[in-house]
Amino acid sequence: MIVSPAGRTPGAPTGTTASSTWATRAPASPDAPPGAALGPQLVVRTVAVDDLPDSPTALIDRLPDTHALAWVRHGDGLVGWGEALRFETFGPGRFADADDAWRQVLDRAVVHDDVSLPGSGLVAFGSFAFDDVSPGDESEDPARASGVLIVPRVVVGRRGERAWMTTISLVGDRSAPVGEDLLTAYPHQPVGEPGRVVLADGAVGAADWPAVVAEGVARIQTGELEKVVLARDVVATAEHPVDARHVLGRLASAYDACWAFSVDGMVGATPELLVRSEKGLVASRVLAGTIRREHGPGSPAAPADADLLHAAQLARSSKDLEEHEFAVRSVAAALEPFCSSMNVPEAPFVLHLPNVMHLATDVTGVLTGQSPTSGRRPPSSLSLAAALHPSAAVCGTPTTAARSLIREIEGLDRARYAGPVGWVGADGDGEWGIALRSAEISPTDSRHIRLFAGCGIVAASNPEAELAESEAKLEPMRYALGAS
Repeated sequence: MIVSPAGRTPGAPTGTTASSTWATRAPASPDAPPGAALGPQLVVRTVAVDDLPDSPTALIDRLPDTHALAWVRHGDGLVGWGEALRFETFGPGRFADADDAWRQVLDRAVVHDDVSLPGSGLVAFGSFAFDDVSPGDESEDPARASGVLIVPRVVVGRRGERAWMTTISLVGDRSAPVGEDLLTAYPHQPVGEPGRVVLADGAVGAADWPAVVAEGVARIQTGELEKVVLARDVVATAEHPVDARHVLGRLASAYDACWAFSVDGMVGATPELLVRSEKGLVASRVLAGTIRREHGPGSPAAPADADLLHAAQLARSSKDLEEHEFAVRSVAAALEPFCSSMNVPEAPFVLHLPNVMHLATDVTGVLTGQSPTSGRRPPSSLSLAAALHPSAAVCGTPTTAARSLIREIEGLDRARYAGPVGWVGADGDGEWGIALRSAEISPTDSRHIRLFAGCGIVAASNPEAELAESEAKLEPMRYALGAS
């Protein structure tokens, strides 16, 4: 793991690599022996604020520049900016390493929280790769991180009628602003629009992708596996640099029932909640099974009877119900070891989004109580996300066979698409979604952005219908870029 102890300071590049493990040499302390490896110490202060407008984009509007950290739904959530700490993790251990680093930071943090709500106090935003390995890593970028946790310098949050601001300082970081200076160190820059956007085929062209799906169907029909999720990408080139705030604002307005997110260049609006952990309760929203709506955001509303017809078709589709059942079973099985009781509805409901409808099931549970004398720590939301990932909704069934087939035939480096994205708090609670309806802004040229979409493939799947479904799932990001 790599930690940057003093990340993005206004006018300065991202922090330098400090160590090959998470623990770095702490700033000098009179009480510490010379060269002691203690890890970074954070001082955190959360206070209530009352000047946040009641609008879906009020939090996003607070973001001062394009280096946005965000997790927003229905106007509630968190946004952050600056970097007090940054942890980068690699390979199969990316979740465990990040979780361990976070816990050790918490052990030394000094937190003053006057709000005491989920998301107040010390928080970190995170984004993790879908797979343990990525095609081309060794030859193209052997040091590319497959997971990142970012502790912002400033966080603004809202939950219902209460809002707050958190400031986070790294002890001994003399280059970073503190106190009042921290709040004025990030002047608000105008939100940039991308201008003209041109779309082109990604790793596998639209004309060739049905053949990939057909291969997946053939392998399923031989009994090799039951379901596989196959993805494709589209490459967008903008006239001007893509400002994550512009994308977030359009997504939060048009897709307010989704979780609009931005972490380290990964931006989108996911309808699928991988896990929420809050005060001993856990929840996961499972989506699998999709039908396209006739009208997207910005278009005239579809007739009510047309939506009812589509919803009825989806709810009766044996192909979609089968796909959904695989996904629900995988989530319930992954959560069960952590829970004393669970509720798994027998039938899904139909979730209406501006561009599509999904079969959806909300799985809930009560975390097993942890005895104070057991010596065991309760699982954090990040460790729960790691246990759930990858679910059948983004990988397939059985998981090992599906992941192997994806690596063999998909022809795409998913990077952090379909991986966990969200936030974790000081008590371990937090929210993690699956990075769907999303795109990756190039870290080297922000005019370039990769859009992703994936479809669940079962024995009854039709390759051309799956291509049409993938086009519908690309619609949110095309809309956000103005490339519809």
